[in-house]
Amino acid sequence: MPLYSYDFFSMDITTTIRDITRRERLMFVFRGEITEKNSLPLLTLLENEMKEDSFDLSGRKRLFMYVLESLQNIVKHGDHKGHAVMPLVSYSKTDDGYTVTTGNVITEAQSGKLREKLEKVNFLEVPEIKALYGQILETSGFSDKGGAGLGLLEMALKTGNRLDFDFIPLGGGLSYFVLSTTVDSSGPGKTNGSPRSRYDGSPVLEFERLMAANNVHMTWSGHITSVIGDEVLSITEARLSDEDVDARIRRKVLNIMVEILENVSKYNPGKEAEDNYGLPLAMVRLEDGRFVLTSGNLMPGLMIGELKQKIDDINSFSQDELKTLFYASLSAQSIETDSTGNMGLISMARKSRGKLEYQFEKVNEEYAYFMLTVQVEDTNGSPEALQI
Repeated sequence: MPLYSYDFFSMDITTTIRDITRRERLMFVFRGEITEKNSLPLLTLLENEMKEDSFDLSGRKRLFMYVLESLQNIVKHGDHKGHAVMPLVSYSKTDDGYTVTTGNVITEAQSGKLREKLEKVNFLEVPEIKALYGQILETSGFSDKGGAGLGLLEMALKTGNRLDFDFIPLGGGLSYFVLSTTVDSSGPGKTNGSPRSRYDGSPVLEFERLMAANNVHMTWSGHITSVIGDEVLSITEARLSDEDVDARIRRKVLNIMVEILENVSKYNPGKEAEDNYGLPLAMVRLEDGRFVLTSGNLMPGLMIGELKQKIDDINSFSQDELKTLFYASLSAQSIETDSTGNMGLISMARKSRGKLEYQFEKVNEEYAYFMLTVQVEDTNGSPEALQI
């Protein structure tokens, strides 16, 4: 994740994050506590993305192992409790593979030990790493809580690439530990001690702070399939569950997320067009007691007028009118009908009890980028409707 700059507050957060994800080729960013419960969907999301991308089995195994070890390190060695800065996990696409970057709060005492071990691992050739790995297994002398040395060696062996790292002081005896590596589909790279410019992890911490300032829980940018959509929903559910969000609100958020992801698929112009002009985006954040669910997707420009009219009509109806309209649309469906018409949009408006916010951005003469935002009030069980 190279350096970039932006103003935290002068731009709309949705557009800002969309621009960053597109520029940095970020597929997924999760900010929050890493637990045993949410680790599995975080892993399977990347695994399913690799399958869709025809990433070879050997590469998938190597990358899966690296992510697993990274998440376990955060769970075991993180010290973020009581600190505003949270762990962060991001996946980004490269020309020949994937880069996985994690950020985590650790103590400065851990930082010193960890730096020594990372520098040692990066300096060794592959045969030397294998020899040291065997030695550690025999002596168990490298794997205390402060370093997780065996895990680092396994990462270097499996990925075959350098482990880029940085330690950013946070004050109060804490540092933000950023670890990043790339797994190439063409096979393991070469880990060695060749001179290399220092890795700068500050953009990762900047992005964490951007997400924190705008209460962004997670953002996904990539081709939406039914399998990937299920994992996005699983991660969202785990995140809401970890924060003890009321079950009724949780169900409502997830139901609307389902409609949003289906809506993205409905206007999908194809993988090639999305790769060239704009990948789908899904984002969950909390703002003034309301969950804000946003999607973005490329669509044919010729469909803008019709879709805009549909949303404007839906926004003009009362809840009673929406109920009538929903059941009228439902009764019009048949087994031969491929399209659900306006039912998804109507359902979002009914469940959120608010307006559907949208904008279209012209990409070229053929395509536009459509962003849709739905808000759900976190009422902690209160039946009061959301008023926007």
